[in-house]
Formats: sequence, structure tokens, C-alpha cells
Amino acid sequence: MKFEIHAKNYEVTEKLKTVTDKKLSKLDKYFQGEGPSAKVTFKTQGNRFTTEITLDYNGKFVRAATTGDNFYDNIDVILPKIEGQIRKHRTRFDQHNKNAAYSEVAEFSGAKAEDGELVKKKRFTLSPMTIKEAEEELELLGHSFYVFLEAKTHTVQVLYKRNDGDLGLIETEV
Repeated sequence: MKFEIHAKNYEVTEKLKTVTDKKLSKLDKYFQGEGPSAKVTFKTQGNRFTTEITLDYNGKFVRAATTGDNFYDNIDVILPKIEGQIRKHRTRFDQHNKNAAYSEVAEFSGAKAEDGELVKKKRFTLSPMTIKEAEEELELLGHSFYVFLEAKTHTVQVLYKRNDGDLGLIETEV
């Protein structure tokens, strides 16, 4: 795992760097191939020591922070928090792969583009799901919109990311 250490109001010792590296390397078992990058921040305010760890794995972030009496104890407290978030994220990702809305392989038919010409066509089967499940799918896919079949009304709906960061929903009527 690649990591970078930042400090605020504190000079990080080599021993702390070594301990941090050793403990963070235990998280590699959750990742295949090239592991995540980690940003570790050590801050002091008076007698309080705050440790923050942010993992970036393929554009997905996991973050935890804790405050305690020293940085070494903080690392021991924060690692189970990070592991729990990784397991939660992995479970959601694995669940997404099993219950994907695309039950068929997307078909591609395309050619060189001319102005306004259709160059790509996809076909997929919609699975009924709730709006909350569609939000999770949208987040996992990292797309700007997600088309789904709403479970209660059995209507096709489009969930999309707005420019202000919120979500919008387009409902269809028959």
C-alpha cells in the first residue's frame, strides 16, 4: 500500500512512520492487484492527538478519524474502524455484482461518428428495485445517471446526479 503522511503541529518520527506502515499493510489483504493509496494525517491540539486515515481505492474513499492520548494508540483504534468500512463497502460491491440490473451482457454496435449520428446502442434487462437501491447502484457504478424499474409502481425511472451534487429523479407515466 502506498501512503503519504501529513502532520499538523507535530514532527512525525521514523518510528511512527514504521509502525503506521506496518499496521496499514495489514489492510492489503482486502485488495487485489495494486492496493489503495492512503493519506494519514497526525494533528495535535494541546494534549489531544488526532489521527485521520483516508483510503482511495479506484476512486472510492474510506475514511476514519479518532482522537486520543497518543498516535500509537490511535492507530490501534482506527484500524478496526477502517476494516469495518472496507468490509461494508466490499459487501455492497459484491452484492452489486450478484444483483446487477444488467442481467444480460450489454451489446455494442457502433461505427465512426458523423455529426448527430447514433454510434452506440446498448440493450439490457431492468430489475425491479427501490429508489434507495438505485442510489447505491448509481454510487457503485460512478455514472451520472441510472435507469431502473421502480419496484412498487413498475415504471421505468431515471436517477441522475445534478450539477449541485444532489440527485434528481425522472418518473415516467404510461
